[in-house]
Amino acid sequence: MSIEWVNQAIDDLRAWGRAREVEVDADEVRLLCDYASDYLNVNELGDFAPETFDELLLSIYPRKVIAPPESAHETIAAARTLVDYLSEAGTVPETRAARMRERLDDIEPRMPEALADPANFGMAKSLFSSIGPESLEQSVAIPSGELPDLGEEPCDCPGCTPLPAARLAPRDELVAALRTVPMLRERPLPNTGDPLREWAEAVARILDRDTRGAITGSADVDEGLYDLFDMLYRLQVRVPITVIGDYLDEIAGDDGLGLASVLDRLAWCGMVKIEDDDAELTPLAVWALREHYLSLGLDAPQAPDLAEADALDLIEALLEGVPAELAEDDISRWLTGRTAPEAAGELLAAASGAPAVARGIAITIVDRLGAEAEPQVRDYLDHQELRPHAIHWLAARGLPAPQLTQEELLWVSVDMLALAMPAAEEDPEIFAENMAASGPPAHLIEEMWRVDHPDVVDVLELLGRSIPDTTVAKAARKAAFKARSRAIR
Repeated sequence: MSIEWVNQAIDDLRAWGRAREVEVDADEVRLLCDYASDYLNVNELGDFAPETFDELLLSIYPRKVIAPPESAHETIAAARTLVDYLSEAGTVPETRAARMRERLDDIEPRMPEALADPANFGMAKSLFSSIGPESLEQSVAIPSGELPDLGEEPCDCPGCTPLPAARLAPRDELVAALRTVPMLRERPLPNTGDPLREWAEAVARILDRDTRGAITGSADVDEGLYDLFDMLYRLQVRVPITVIGDYLDEIAGDDGLGLASVLDRLAWCGMVKIEDDDAELTPLAVWALREHYLSLGLDAPQAPDLAEADALDLIEALLEGVPAELAEDDISRWLTGRTAPEAAGELLAAASGAPAVARGIAITIVDRLGAEAEPQVRDYLDHQELRPHAIHWLAARGLPAPQLTQEELLWVSVDMLALAMPAAEEDPEIFAENMAASGPPAHLIEEMWRVDHPDVVDVLELLGRSIPDTTVAKAARKAAFKARSRAIR
């Protein structure tokens, strides 16, 4: 998927909606564009055609998206908004837009049935989609052992709390970005030959000196900027601007500064980027803050560029606890540097013999690849652990594939649920909702105990705790007992 064109399309669509006071469901349209890019060779908005929506809404959505049938009208509405935008922007001819609208009218009454029909989406939605992007957010394993006796509680101030590894933009991009900072147009950096060093010192002055409101218009807010920037640096992802608003309410006193005004000033000085209702540090801010931490003698690690990593290093990095947004960017950049056959070959080789969580991450990335990776995937039909995944991959793309045996279906069901376990432990309520929406049926769970899989007991116990349907949950607990008993024998 090309994130660049999708991001630009969503930005343009939002601007179009604001100008016309049209409500735009940007998240739903982004999903349409993402899936069209991943599976239908749509590389720009002008590639959308009437038949694109047939595949998207009646085939890909039912296979990939956990959504109740009654939500179909929301997706159809988002698709219609997209078509209106494509027409008004001149991206597609009006004749094609008219055919798209006719096709959506035809799809609308059929989509709820497609979302509800298990035969339509089969195993892909029941298992792959139950995992969700949260599966990439594994907790960092902390070695067991006692803390040394320090005589007092460990300090949790910013200076003593370990900093996460920061992802830094390339140096040439950072230098180019300096030319776009409004503050530097009014207050140019000294011409010393190292603009990034001068930028780091400028940011250090903002953080360390008493600026008396010169940055935001409030002395109290200026004084609290270090903590605000430190929080955003540690989170590494966009946060709702309301989070910043709550922080400002605590420190602004009676200054009466509005949130919008403060955010405008932080954007003016090149530190914060605002996107709709979210905010994050700019790449320039991340670079300067890391330099500041290093100058204070703090350990401020730099994250490796996973685009150049091999498949095993990519998977290991994702397992270390990468936020979902960053994981998505890492995966997309890694895939961009390889052909689909190369990516599939590397990932499947890394998955061979790996634990279920690592194997599942590799498989979910391979699931993004198109039919051109068929030879590499087909090579693993003779691999015991990967054969069921290879069969699923081929069948999902309409390619010749053997039928899954009952034993293979049971094995891959357990394998994919094993991948979901860390996320399920982290957020059991979301996992329970996913299982209620598209979890394995009771008859499948009842037979899982027969599977020769190292995680089968843990998976069945998780299902027994999580599934809202008491009858199905009881079946999972009985199956877990049988699996334990078989292991004992």
